[in-house]
Amino acid sequence: MFVSISLSAQYIVQGIVTDSLTKEPLPYVSVRLKGTTEGTTTGSDGRFYFKTHRTEAVLIISAIGYNEYNSQIHPSRGTSYKIALSTTTYAIKEITVKPKREHYRKKDNPAVEFVRQMIEHRDDHSPDEKDFWQRERYEKTTFALNNFDEEKQKKWLYRKFDFLSNYVDTSAVTGKPILTVSARELLAVDYYRKSPRTEKQRVKGRKQAGVDELLSRQGMQAAINEVFKDVNIYDNNISLFTNKFVSPLSRIGTGFYKYYLMDTLQIAGESCADLTFVPFNSESFGFTGHLYVTLDSTYFVKRAVFNFPKKINLNFVDYMLLEQEFKRAEDGTRLLDHESITVEFKLAEGQDGIFARRVADYNNYTFEPTAEADKAFNCPERIIEETEALSRSENYWAENRPQSAISKQEDSVDRLMEQLRGYPVYYWTEKVLSILFTGYIPTSKEAPLFYMGPMNATISGNTLEGPRIRAGGMTTAWLNPHLFGKGYIAYGFKDERLKGLAEVEYSFKKKKEYANEFPIHSLKVRYESDVNQYGQNYLYTSKDNVFLALKREKDDRIGYYQQAEMTYTNEFYSGFSFQLTARRRTDESSYLIPFIKKENDGYFPVKRFSMSAAEVKLRYAPNEKFFQTQWNRFPVSLDAPVFTLSHTIAGKGVLGSNYTYNHTEAGIQKRFWFSAFGYTDVILKAGKVWDKVPFPLLIMPNANLSYTIQPESYSLMNAMEFMNDEYFSWDVTYFLNGWLFNRIPLLKKLKWREVLSCRGIYGHLSDKNNPEMSDGLFTFPIADTRSMGKTPYVEAGIGIENIFKVLRLDYVWRLTYKDSPNIDKSGLRISLHMTF
Repeated sequence: MFVSISLSAQYIVQGIVTDSLTKEPLPYVSVRLKGTTEGTTTGSDGRFYFKTHRTEAVLIISAIGYNEYNSQIHPSRGTSYKIALSTTTYAIKEITVKPKREHYRKKDNPAVEFVRQMIEHRDDHSPDEKDFWQRERYEKTTFALNNFDEEKQKKWLYRKFDFLSNYVDTSAVTGKPILTVSARELLAVDYYRKSPRTEKQRVKGRKQAGVDELLSRQGMQAAINEVFKDVNIYDNNISLFTNKFVSPLSRIGTGFYKYYLMDTLQIAGESCADLTFVPFNSESFGFTGHLYVTLDSTYFVKRAVFNFPKKINLNFVDYMLLEQEFKRAEDGTRLLDHESITVEFKLAEGQDGIFARRVADYNNYTFEPTAEADKAFNCPERIIEETEALSRSENYWAENRPQSAISKQEDSVDRLMEQLRGYPVYYWTEKVLSILFTGYIPTSKEAPLFYMGPMNATISGNTLEGPRIRAGGMTTAWLNPHLFGKGYIAYGFKDERLKGLAEVEYSFKKKKEYANEFPIHSLKVRYESDVNQYGQNYLYTSKDNVFLALKREKDDRIGYYQQAEMTYTNEFYSGFSFQLTARRRTDESSYLIPFIKKENDGYFPVKRFSMSAAEVKLRYAPNEKFFQTQWNRFPVSLDAPVFTLSHTIAGKGVLGSNYTYNHTEAGIQKRFWFSAFGYTDVILKAGKVWDKVPFPLLIMPNANLSYTIQPESYSLMNAMEFMNDEYFSWDVTYFLNGWLFNRIPLLKKLKWREVLSCRGIYGHLSDKNNPEMSDGLFTFPIADTRSMGKTPYVEAGIGIENIFKVLRLDYVWRLTYKDSPNIDKSGLRISLHMTF
């Protein structure tokens, strides 16, 4: 009896096999116990698992192209094995390739020549060479708490939620226990047309559930789409995590990567060469991995496996595995069949972080245009979402998702969130986080009709108002999908004056959540009475943001204004938009900014002046990507160019206008990528005021009085330091992405990244608008105000970003007009800058 019990005992032998050179998992490797028939082969993730009754054995792991691994093991101890196989030394002609400290040569290297041929023929079988193609897509994206084992479940943070253990699953990729907290599914049809080149997607079904519901649905979807972009390995650069990585099939690939021809093996019944690649510099933005290429002279990639190098200078990504599988059409066209990307995110070392996985299956390719495709190409939007896409039934999903897709996670997330929100501690934690992320407080749990905020503008202060309090909010599409209201009331305790905003907007398009959802087609009426901080204009934050209260200079260039305007806005899916505005504005003086009119050698105080104007703004930003919040849009990617042109016109005596006024302004903004050498953001602008007008209507360069880094503003310029009626400005920032620091032994461990910047403006003030040369104008209220001569104002900076992964520090120098009184010639500036 004891003998039979001993023989029936089962032990598990499990682990992962990786490449000692590239560190990525090795698939289809033979794993067995010596002298037995017990064993298995590793899966696509390099993991193996089998059972044995033996308490002691010799584990043998072998693969063609790698040295065999032999080791005594004891299965009864329950150890999980991590085995790194070293590559066999090869003699290829006169080239010797070794896994460590090899003398790598590109000249006469057969692997390099093989890659050059692949690059030369990379478009031979591309589907994009066809006039048209169409395919069906199923996509699933999940986010989970990683390594959610019993030890973690015992921690105080999770003890109260003992039901969480019912939702723990095991990752099929990493083998770790995970708790899925967000799940998204997509069913769509992709369309492509070569001439004119057009890509469209028709969304048939979209489903989501999880903790990210506290953020804007559209904003989160846009951010996820940008982080997990569709990957084309044949592009020169591959976009992932808002960065660009050099593809192993890039035109510069042979100068960026080391290539090795490892072995020949069978993939889906075809003989393929295993082409391995690693970057010359492991901190650079590139990949390690394998391309499995057919040996039939077509250089067809059957399978691609990409990883990030262990030392890559990339934030928050601890592990990444990208896999693609291709099949051939009858005419040899390359078709992407399956794609998956698995990522383990970590905010800091020692944490388990977040497990994320995006899987996409493609099928039913066709190259003959269809009626549905023609209809899609005639639609203005790139992504066409069917009306019922968000309300598909469970039966619809069960019938249309691929059989290989596991759907239980999606259902479990719904149940998990329902149970979590039943606990007050989680409910209120979610509320607080929502306020921190969005800045607004919703008035109800689901589908809020009104948002109060923004909360960061509740308390602030300045020299004119003293302490300032503000309260406001806005309505949402759940109250009315066409009619929106927004407003605030503010009070200054020093000037004892009430300010406020009242705005009503009618949207001709039905909105899902907020009024500023793309595309905007609306008519808006607003009235605002508030302070005017001359020479200061922060683009991505409000002027009374409490976080900008600390200033390097006294904030005393402040007056008042009252403005009523009506604006018609129309945005198009092509990226073009225009805005027409009718405006009545009154500028009012204050004791800080008096209006003193010079007339016939006399000076007369003026309390206020008015202007009735019309304005037209044109904007063109093709393929623009942005993250949308309740009140603003933040660019996710600046890859697309942004062109702007505006003109404002007013006539003296027309509707009570005191002056004739014409102001034209134009600008362009673009990010330029330099592959392995980082990227540069360039902003160019120019403008001109054509008429004789008082100083409040002139062009005042945007001075940044805070210690933070703000775009399109000058860190060392004082407010109202310069007056212009025409100007040309530039803002150039070069992000090197660690290109230099990655090559310095000690610095590269810090993973800092270099930033170079240069901002400047060349301006001119004509005699007709200079109160010292012309009567009928207001004198400049600031004694230090000057006009520019032939020398532009220039400031340059050297910075370090990625400090503790979230900070950017710049030291900025003022290069011109250093003799001006009461100026800062240099200084340190800081900002929060979280990037991958």
